[in-house]
Amino acid sequence: MKILHTADWHLGKRLEKFSRIDEQREVLEEIIQIAEDNDVDAVLIAGDLFDNFNPSTEAVELFYRSLKRLSNNGKRVVVAIAGNHDSPDRIEAPDSLARECGILFAGYPDSTIAVGELECGISILQSEPGFLELKLPEHEAALRIIITPYANEYRLKTFLGIEETDRELRNVLETRWKELADRYCDNKGVNILLTHLFMMKKGSTPPEEPEDEKPILHVGGAQAIYSENVPQQIQYVALGHLHRYQVIDNKPCPLVYCSSPLSYSFAEAEQQKFVVILDIEPAKEVQYSKIPLTKGKKLQRKRFEDIDVAVNWLQENADSLVELTMVTDQYMRSDDRKRLLQAHSGIVTLIPELVNLGALESHAQSLDLNQSIEDLFKQYFQHRHGVEVNDELFDLFKEIKAEQNEE
Repeated sequence: MKILHTADWHLGKRLEKFSRIDEQREVLEEIIQIAEDNDVDAVLIAGDLFDNFNPSTEAVELFYRSLKRLSNNGKRVVVAIAGNHDSPDRIEAPDSLARECGILFAGYPDSTIAVGELECGISILQSEPGFLELKLPEHEAALRIIITPYANEYRLKTFLGIEETDRELRNVLETRWKELADRYCDNKGVNILLTHLFMMKKGSTPPEEPEDEKPILHVGGAQAIYSENVPQQIQYVALGHLHRYQVIDNKPCPLVYCSSPLSYSFAEAEQQKFVVILDIEPAKEVQYSKIPLTKGKKLQRKRFEDIDVAVNWLQENADSLVELTMVTDQYMRSDDRKRLLQAHSGIVTLIPELVNLGALESHAQSLDLNQSIEDLFKQYFQHRHGVEVNDELFDLFKEIKAEQNEE
């Protein structure tokens, strides 16, 4: 049985003023092609399908169109769960229609998917809150999936019917997962855990959560879950939430964050992104490989001390999104800023890094108050913002000043 593991699509994500929807369209096309080229039997999407609870119409359309193509018109099962960015109700809303195409959704940890045979030939053999057993065409062995979408600690305990609120979440989940695994996951089928949680190996350094990400590991959010909490019957844990590819542990089985399909913050600059293909059969160790994704713009953090050098680099790296830091011993002039912005359309952030700031502040403190109000405004703006006031804003200032004089 071949299975594709992907996660953290964050459809509708923006980077400051820059929409990423065209890049997302390209990389999802690439993922669809990888599924076709590898003739996969199932696709698992481990949460954060959208970037927020109320995604744009464009993001929603891209999502459903991509899932339909991933399902190969119902010949391939797709199982998608909610992450901490998703609205569970929105994720589950189209379930009755999507299931006929072999697309199954779980928004809550206690979501139950109805059993039965679908027109596409996929059968849902057994189901209960947090568990799903599937019979896929052309495979004798069943695919069992323990499913735990994201919910904060309080909601997880509520969904699981736990009254001892002081009991650690990792122990609650371990107990629940073990109950499901003991009941359904013998060695005659393929056994997988699909979840959107912060997981780590006990005693190791916690992996970093993505910059700009809604963190899970914090007060009020779910605590870290350990690899030792995973039942022994499980052959692979398909994880979502962390945006960098990483294998958290190999015991009792591989616990893998497959990565997001695109770099979504400058903390992810230069990261290679992947999907994971599993080759798995009952009672054997899973074989898995990461397949690199090539679509989308590079995110690059660059630092320069010379405007000309910066402009040359920007012109040579036009197809990227850039966080640009300029080191200077004086406030950045508006014409220098204009040169940089004209050299590259993908500058997300322009950061002036001032050296010898003490001398500049000393100069600012010795202002000549006999200067014109226009000159004083220019100096204040430069001191406050680190750049010279641009012509448009300065003209607006003069217009306001003229109106005040008229009054």
